[in-house]
Amino acid sequence: MQYRFDFRPYRRHFKRPLQISKGIWDIREGIILRLTDENEKIGFGEIAPLSWFGSETFADAWDFCRELPNKITAETIFSIPAALPACQFGFESALDLALVNNSPSKIKNLNAQITYSGLLPAGEAVLNQWQPLWERGYRTFKWKIGVAPIQQELNIFNQLIQSIPESVKLRLDANGGLSWEETNAWLNVGDRASYIEFIEQPLPINKFAAMLELAGQHSTPIALDESVATIEQLQACYQQGWRGIFVIKPAIAGSSSRLRQFCQQHTIDAVFSSVFETPIGRQAALQLAAELSRRDRAVGFGVNHWFDEDDETSFENLWNRL
Repeated sequence: MQYRFDFRPYRRHFKRPLQISKGIWDIREGIILRLTDENEKIGFGEIAPLSWFGSETFADAWDFCRELPNKITAETIFSIPAALPACQFGFESALDLALVNNSPSKIKNLNAQITYSGLLPAGEAVLNQWQPLWERGYRTFKWKIGVAPIQQELNIFNQLIQSIPESVKLRLDANGGLSWEETNAWLNVGDRASYIEFIEQPLPINKFAAMLELAGQHSTPIALDESVATIEQLQACYQQGWRGIFVIKPAIAGSSSRLRQFCQQHTIDAVFSSVFETPIGRQAALQLAAELSRRDRAVGFGVNHWFDEDDETSFENLWNRL
């Protein structure tokens, strides 16, 4: 079967810039795809690249879409190279023609199966931002570390834990921005604090052996994130012996079918997470999360409060606004 192929770019401004160890991120760029079959049935997909995280660039994805003919087949989609993981995910999502609407019933069904971790801002802003999310029902939070000097962040952390309820679970995400000494310092804090669920990607991806060693020295779990950005990296880390937590971002991991196959073949402790995609990519990623999550962990999709747009708009309306 052939599908008529259309695509449009998007730019979403964060309400406030997202501060991480690698710098400031203020605009999310991506591409919305639309496939129409011979019976005029429509499927939507999203390419949401994150090049500094390991995917292709927006320019790479845009050039790939421009080079495709206006009619493509499933064979075209399943032959997209591994160097374009965000494209693989976006096109396979669009091929699922059931993904035609962000309906309230689908959202309700997904929310009944999973819980969400809310993303907090870095630095002192966390002290007055956690409570609104708590009041909205969040019980797990992610806080970015490795942004300011460690002593400053430890001071903020100590203030934070004096105000949050004891039942809260905290995830500390360094985005590979810590040194060995800083990682040990945070892991020691975690070993004394049961409410720290895990420390996410403390060291750069070229320090896998060090993270494997540290994971065996502390009771606080380490989660790999940048180290397992794509399916190829996920497989490599598993083969090298990682049996800790894997943070999986479906929108940049690559082929949904290959990701599903890997997770079904291996019993891994996976936390599925967002890359700040639109509702189109979000629904496709959440459906994978609901299907493949094996542990009682919140998914990292509590990010809607970072944007002004209505997350429950229909896919057709979202497309028409581009």
